[in-house]
Amino acid sequence: MTHPRIALDAMGGDEGVRTMVEGAAIARRKHESFQFLLVGDEKRIEAALDNHPGMRQASEILHCDDVISGDEQPSKAIRRAKTTSMGLAVGAVKDGRAGAAVSAGNTGALMAMSKIALRTMPGIDRPALAALMPTLEAHDVVMLDLGANTEADARNLVQYAVMGAAYARIVNGFDRPKVRLLNIGTEEIKGTDALRDAAARLSGASALALEFDGFVESDKINRGETHVVVTDGFSGNIALKAIEGSARFVTDLLKQAFTSSLRSKIGFLVSRPATELLRHHLDPNNHNGAVFLGLNGVVVKSHGSATAKGVAQAVTVAARLLENNLTQRITQDLAELGEDALKSNGAGAANSASQKGATA
Repeated sequence: MTHPRIALDAMGGDEGVRTMVEGAAIARRKHESFQFLLVGDEKRIEAALDNHPGMRQASEILHCDDVISGDEQPSKAIRRAKTTSMGLAVGAVKDGRAGAAVSAGNTGALMAMSKIALRTMPGIDRPALAALMPTLEAHDVVMLDLGANTEADARNLVQYAVMGAAYARIVNGFDRPKVRLLNIGTEEIKGTDALRDAAARLSGASALALEFDGFVESDKINRGETHVVVTDGFSGNIALKAIEGSARFVTDLLKQAFTSSLRSKIGFLVSRPATELLRHHLDPNNHNGAVFLGLNGVVVKSHGSATAKGVAQAVTVAARLLENNLTQRITQDLAELGEDALKSNGAGAANSASQKGATA
């Protein structure tokens, strides 16, 4: 797609219309081919565009002043899909008016609306929420599922691996991303039946454009030793929040340490280049933009508290997935996988049954 057109839910997020439009403008300054369908209150969007005149020629406004609140139940939100900024943004992807949708609104509502409007791709049972997280290496790690589905069986985990690898090939440029399943240990006997069964299926799927590398423990997620980490949404969401909380803890602890005395303040000035590098690396705005993988269309979830820089990152992720034909890549990989690999592996299933209940 030469000119990616992105439907932006301008009403979503904690910071309001001005921040959403500013984020889109930042993204477009770096990528002049980006086009936008700005969905929300027309007067507020027009006021925000006054500060970014270059955006006007690249934008169309779809007026809507109805908004999904952050605490609204998804079951209630989907009833207002045709009248809310979030629902209309997703609907624009379904109708072909946009190639992708970006929203910083209610995650559960966005997932529910997206599943109903776009449906899941053939060969995918459940979509998954994937995001990029920083590592010690030059590349980020793709992690999924981060909360779309609290439970996942072996078949789901294999599908997540296929989708996550396709995503990693686009965002990180790997020909054969290294994929691991999140587990309580790296030994083959560890974990649930579903994990061991999924491992057996992935080990036997040599035709896939990925390298299955066994299990990974949560303390190794950010080491950079793997490119894709696959898990169920319950464990993934807990791991994600634990990592984010640890990052905030470290930065807050450093702030306290460097302001505790005059000597510490002098030390901070000396080490400021290093601390600024750390702050930049841990800034969630630099990794913003979770993707609903497995849908017939691209939908990106921006963090509700994202700054304009973070919104720009989410917009860039959406455009990049469009330009690199993410859905087509996943479809091709599923065809390579074949239905047989999605069925239970006899040896793997027997092995899992004999080791049922294995724990750390």
